[in-house]
Amino acid sequence: MKSVNSDQAYDFIRERILNGQYPPGSTLTTSQLALDIGLSRTPVRDALRQLESDGLVVIRAHYGASVRNVTFNEFRDMSNMRLALESYAAGFAAANHLPEEAREMKFALEAMRRVIDMQEAGGDNQPLPADLVREDIRFHLAILAAARNELIRKEIMRLHLLNRIVSSKGVEMMQPQGRAEIDNNRREVLAEHEAIYQAIVRRDTEQAKGAMHRHLQKLIDKQIALREQADGMPAKKPLTEEEMIYST
Repeated sequence: MKSVNSDQAYDFIRERILNGQYPPGSTLTTSQLALDIGLSRTPVRDALRQLESDGLVVIRAHYGASVRNVTFNEFRDMSNMRLALESYAAGFAAANHLPEEAREMKFALEAMRRVIDMQEAGGDNQPLPADLVREDIRFHLAILAAARNELIRKEIMRLHLLNRIVSSKGVEMMQPQGRAEIDNNRREVLAEHEAIYQAIVRRDTEQAKGAMHRHLQKLIDKQIALREQADGMPAKKPLTEEEMIYST
């Protein structure tokens, strides 16, 4: 049974992995973590084992723990799995959603539209405001809930966590985009979400899967290109922050 201290250690380490303070490949020393958190080593070891189960940490005998470092091939395979699972989840949501879940998707979609309108009206060149990220996540979580498939939901959430820790290099490499491109990217993302929502509320499973597939394929293709660039492979067009909106 997990203790409160184990939960505290888990949250401390997990947050720092996801925000990049502990980058991929970095060593996680139990004694130093215990000092940093202000706990004994036992809850820290418990937390590291849980993070290993989540896929964020690797523990090797005689070497200890480190933040998982995903290879390019693993990243590509992980992205393809995410594409397949989230597309199927959208189809399940079309078949299984309740009225309140459709309303939650609609509220998130309308909130995204308001944020984008305000950004454009105010002349703000910030590509990825926190409010837009939050509503995007809310939209997709509503789809996962409506899909009624706990195994798929858990695996998608695991893949999102892994995506967070391997995307940081690419984010740093992105070049600032012009105002017109930022506005265009925002509107494209909104239109893609609208297409997903409309298919779900019509209970059109194939259209819902197709709309989600197109939305994610576009993002994933650019993420893979950005990862290639980060790894020193032949460079392709960088992924903008707006296009990475659902990778956060």
